[in-house]
Amino acid sequence: MPLGLLLVSLLLSGCSGMERSEREKLRRRNATGEYVYRNRDDYFYPIGAPVHTPRAPYPWESDTNLPRITKEFFRCKGTPLNPPLVGVSDTPLPDCEGSPRHGLPILRGKEGVYPILTDLLNYLQKKTGKRVVITCGHRCPVHNGYADPTQENRFSKHQIGAEVDFYIQGMEDRPNEVVGLVMQYYQETPLYQKEKEYLEFKRYEKGTVATQPWFNKEVFITLYHKDEGRDADNRHPHPYVSLQVRYDRDTRERVVYDWAKANKGYAHN
Repeated sequence: MPLGLLLVSLLLSGCSGMERSEREKLRRRNATGEYVYRNRDDYFYPIGAPVHTPRAPYPWESDTNLPRITKEFFRCKGTPLNPPLVGVSDTPLPDCEGSPRHGLPILRGKEGVYPILTDLLNYLQKKTGKRVVITCGHRCPVHNGYADPTQENRFSKHQIGAEVDFYIQGMEDRPNEVVGLVMQYYQETPLYQKEKEYLEFKRYEKGTVATQPWFNKEVFITLYHKDEGRDADNRHPHPYVSLQVRYDRDTRERVVYDWAKANKGYAHN
């Protein structure tokens, strides 16, 4: 570095150091201190316990923005894109060709499912303001065997539009509350008032799940925990609720699995 630049830098650095020293002397000379005294009758205002304030729902979380559940939500989830099952029969077991190739069960001359199922699910959406996710609605016999090839599942009411599996978004780990709301539907619906067989739920003691199912005259409620009821349509990790129709109030008939209804009672496209 040239000698001139070196001298200039030394002068500048020296001046800045002197300025800082002078500022510090001035600060100390002007600084004052005093004791802080507390009067005998001084007190602190009490701090209340924190109170949880629920978050206001977003616009899209309102029940007015949730789609109304119709029969279309129950369409069979089978697809020929699923690989055939190997080891459950002598030959590989393929899935069905999917809902584009077949429709829903025929009930009283129309394609659909038992109305109490859609009524209950729409009630749950309105009460909770949260979306009901149907994991399994109607199953054609082919997809029913593919989704769950066990012997017990051969008589599933999914095949006749009388059963649905679902959970509620935001309440995945609170299935007992969902069951309680299903029961509340009967308490609040004028159609069922003063009808003891609908208002009172009993426990089913012969169930194979950890929580004993509930039933009244019309529906049978099963709660499946995270390690129960898993099949091709229920691969999610959440507990879920299954509703089965036991009695058709309109026709005054018991609802039971029937081979003809399951195999011939749905529309083919």
